[in-house]
Amino acid sequence: MNGLVTSDVPAFAVVGRVNMGKSAVIATLLEIDDQDVVRVSATPGETTRCQPHRVIFGGRECIRFIDTPGFSRPVEALRVIHSLHGEGTPNLETLHRFVAEAGEDFGDEKRLLEPLLEGAGVLYVVDPAKPLRDDFLAEMEILRWTGRPRLALLNRRSETTGPDEEAWRSSLGGAFNLVRSFDAHHARYEERLRLLKSLLEIEERHRSKLEETIRLVEDEWERRREESAEIIISFFEEALSLKVEATLEERDLTLPSRRERKAELLGKQYFGKLSELEKECFAALLKLHRHHLLKADTNIDAFHGIDLESDETWTKWGLKRGQLALVSALTGAAGGLAVDAATGGLTHGAGTVLGGLLGGAAAWFKGGSLPDLRIDLTGGITLGAGEGKTLSMGPPKNPNFPWVLLDGILSRYRQMLARAHGRRDEEILEGAGEGFTRHFPRERRDVLAKWFNSCLKGSPNRALEPEVFQALVAALEEV
Repeated sequence: MNGLVTSDVPAFAVVGRVNMGKSAVIATLLEIDDQDVVRVSATPGETTRCQPHRVIFGGRECIRFIDTPGFSRPVEALRVIHSLHGEGTPNLETLHRFVAEAGEDFGDEKRLLEPLLEGAGVLYVVDPAKPLRDDFLAEMEILRWTGRPRLALLNRRSETTGPDEEAWRSSLGGAFNLVRSFDAHHARYEERLRLLKSLLEIEERHRSKLEETIRLVEDEWERRREESAEIIISFFEEALSLKVEATLEERDLTLPSRRERKAELLGKQYFGKLSELEKECFAALLKLHRHHLLKADTNIDAFHGIDLESDETWTKWGLKRGQLALVSALTGAAGGLAVDAATGGLTHGAGTVLGGLLGGAAAWFKGGSLPDLRIDLTGGITLGAGEGKTLSMGPPKNPNFPWVLLDGILSRYRQMLARAHGRRDEEILEGAGEGFTRHFPRERRDVLAKWFNSCLKGSPNRALEPEVFQALVAALEEV
């Protein structure tokens, strides 16, 4: 034998027919989307030997899953095992003889049986959409003869129930201690945890170790949520205080085309930097959640992280008017959604410059298509030394902007959590659907509104951060 199983660590051999999704189940359960670590492929026979995958916490192995070759000739193997045993039901001793004496024609069967003969439990993966044939019944019988704790997993490839699923359940129920459903390409954290808890129902020898493992997984998930909240807090502190500046020469003040071009370039620079901040935020979140094939948008020329040019964005994301009025009153901000076009203190033709900047910003946001939701990006225009004028854009004046930004973060966080590690296609974080912030309880909105306001003023309220942290942790848990 190969020493795949030790007495002090619960081990489960993941077995089944070729291309039933064994490797995908392991990849999703252990959060491994690296093809070099767990190869998920439609090519038959990708797993040719037993490959142990260890779950380690604090440098200590807590549980082990062993990826095995798929059954190749189960009906023929069953006959050979019967002939080796003679009368009665084959047992472990007979299976040991089969592994020792059978030829390499049964190489896959011999290798997948090795961890079971060493003491591993069975995690049997089947696709219930496939017809229940004699070769599957033979596999079940051989696994039953091991006498090991056995869990059968119906690895569904779609949400619909296949015509043979009840037949599968009936046959599996007679050969396995427990039958569960699982979708290796869409399972979220709760379903992965449920599968781990199912192992408690079939494995009594390592119950305390399994309970400890489940507790450690839950603790790790809670730490991830808290670290995610910290990452988002850091993002908002930077994003809501972001400003960009440019110099407008004296001669440009009198040329509308130059003013508009400068305003457009400044707007693109602002949103490019905002997009870069969001990419950094999600790069940290993706690393924390062990995703390599799910990517943040790499386009920094425009702020595609949240499509502020889309009417749908402003319809579904951010707070409603009444909610905005309440939080604006709370923070002392101007009520409503009107554009702040104040020009006090501007001299020497700077009012004309402001008009050009507003025109550029309005063009950026599709002009009059969003008349009540345009963002005034003019954080101020200050006189520079000599003949030039220093233009400053950001942060946006629209009181709904932080809430739309937060909905964009939460929407992509939801997409990230829904991504199973067993998938091998690349995907871009885009986010979709309804927002979350308008459904927040009033107390949470009030805390966040005060903090957003302090960030927009360039001085985040540190005294509020514990409450903000708890508010974001609660929001992430709801997602």
